[in-house]
Amino acid sequence: MPLNRRFRSVTRIGPVQVGTANDGRGREKHTAACTAPRCGFSADYDSRAAAELAAHTHRCPVR
Repeated sequence: MPLNRRFRSVTRIGPVQVGTANDGRGREKHTAACTAPRCGFSADYDSRAAAELAAHTHRCPVR
């Protein structure tokens, strides 16, 4: 069963979107996900700064 997250404070840095949500245990998690077709990059981080750094340094392998 997939986890249904409600993201808040979503920002876009290039093709990557960074959003904040609570996980199943009530902890705050930050997600960076690339919206480019066929890229598939997404990762969860404990801090917003880490997620934004990943968004700034992400390079899509598909061009």
